[in-house]
Amino acid sequence: KLYKVGILGATGAVGREMMKILAERQFPISELRLFASSRSAGKVVEWNGRPVMIQEPSEENFRGLDIVLGAAESDIARLYAPEVVRAGAVFVDNSSAYRMDDDVPLVIPEVNPEDVKLHHGIIASANCSTIITVTAVNALNAISPIRSMVASTYQAVSGAGAGGPVELAEEVEALRTGKPVQPKVFSHQIAYNLIPQIGGEQYEGYTSEEMKMQNEGRKIMHLPDLRVTCTCVRVPVVRSHSISVTLRFDKPVSVREARHAIAAAPGCRLVDDLGNHEYPMPLDTSDQDLVYVGRIRPDLTDDNGLTLWCCGDQIRKGAATNTIQVAELLIEK
Repeated sequence: KLYKVGILGATGAVGREMMKILAERQFPISELRLFASSRSAGKVVEWNGRPVMIQEPSEENFRGLDIVLGAAESDIARLYAPEVVRAGAVFVDNSSAYRMDDDVPLVIPEVNPEDVKLHHGIIASANCSTIITVTAVNALNAISPIRSMVASTYQAVSGAGAGGPVELAEEVEALRTGKPVQPKVFSHQIAYNLIPQIGGEQYEGYTSEEMKMQNEGRKIMHLPDLRVTCTCVRVPVVRSHSISVTLRFDKPVSVREARHAIAAAPGCRLVDDLGNHEYPMPLDTSDQDLVYVGRIRPDLTDDNGLTLWCCGDQIRKGAATNTIQVAELLIEK
């Protein structure tokens, strides 16, 4: 069977990546409709060797579609999701709009694929850092339930949208030539710097981005009592997020057990050879869909703990690919 698919927010970084990945994965499409703001409506782009005209989103324009992939901001998703559902399509959304709604499943296909069956017209894809981290640690949760996580994220500038890499490159050039730096995308200079804030303050000094790791992790892994403390940092890396994670389990999990489980886990690649300088790095994990996991070692503060390091492409697996994988699950199940 072939499906009629739409992309809401098709002209953004994630929307463009979705177009590329739909073709790569040979998603069974009979028709692709692209939706964006009135500024882009009427423009024609090429997809898979055929021209596609960008349309403005509306319930009328959604009619006849089977699936709409959400690549727009959360306010746009909230505005148009009801129209998508009324038009008879399933909305698979990458934004944060519906992730914590009780009647909307939040899905990482390698972790909780069965939850896709619980939808009522809307399915949410998780936050990029949450997807990368939970994909990396889920196999360990099967050995012993995870009770808590201490995480620090090192998030690439492309996570802030298409303007992030441009601003980093412009600042590097300005500093090279002695010109002043004028940040626009970020609150401070990002070139040769780290910014320990992503999102606004949400709870007790934690940002909205930091709280997603706990709130979304609990829902995806079905661990309602999971406790997470997280620090999210923007770093001058173009693409691929990295996360340092310390896990505490119900019972001890050995390094050997962890390596064996992660090596066999769907969506993961074990890269863990400190002696040969082999470990996950953004350069290696960009423009592909696996989460690389390494630096697995005992937590020296808790006998029931392990520490690891993981990296993944936040535009692909952390956003576009995960959303498309959810759509694939939808048609499979």
